[in-house]
Amino acid sequence: MFGLFKKKTEVEKLQEKYRKLLDEARALASSSRAESYKKYAEAEAVQDEIEALTKAADKEK
Repeated sequence: MFGLFKKKTEVEKLQEKYRKLLDEARALASSSRAESYKKYAEAEAVQDEIEALTKAADKEK
């Protein structure tokens, strides 16, 4: 119940965005390959951001 008011971390927000982009890319794969590849590229960039943030967080510990 208390999780309702908990704010999402930056990593959680990026993970949600990553999942959304992958879903969109998969949906586009059957209709437009070029658009699908663009979405996959966006998702990959978001994944790189997630990795950078987690590495930075690990270094701070």
